[in-house]
Amino acid sequence: MLWVKAFHIVFVAAWFAGLFYLPRIFVNLAMVPADSHAERERLLLMAHKLHRFSTLLMGVALGLGLWVWLGYGAGRFAGSYWLHAKLLLVLGVVGYHHMNRRLMRSFEDLSNRRSHRWFRVYNEVSVLLFAAIVVLAAVKPF
Repeated sequence: MLWVKAFHIVFVAAWFAGLFYLPRIFVNLAMVPADSHAERERLLLMAHKLHRFSTLLMGVALGLGLWVWLGYGAGRFAGSYWLHAKLLLVLGVVGYHHMNRRLMRSFEDLSNRRSHRWFRVYNEVSVLLFAAIVVLAAVKPF
C-alpha cells in the first residue's frame, strides 16, 4: 500500500505542476497583441498539450487516491474531518482543472475579456489549494 501511496503523491505533484503552469500560459495569452497570430497559436498549442497531459495525470492521481482510501478502509476515516475537508478541496481542484479548460476555450473563441492581472491572481488559487491539501494530509488538524 505504501507504493500506491507514494505514486499517488508523485502523480498529484505532477498534476499540480500542470495546474501551476497552465494559468501562467493564460497570463501570456492575455498579453498577446491582437495582430500576433503566430504567438497566440503557439501559446494555445502549448496550453492544449499541457491541459491534455494534466488531465491524464489527474485521472491517475485520483484513481490512486481512491485506491489508497479504499485500501486503508474507507470506513476507518468516518470521524476524520480533516479527510472530509481534504476531499472537498480535491473537488475544488477538479473544478479548477475544468475551469482551466473553459478559460482556454475563451482564448480559442477570442471571447476572453479578462486581463493578464486577473490571470496572475487566478494562478495563485492552485497554490493555495495545494498548500491546504498538503497541510490537511500531513498535519490532520481535526
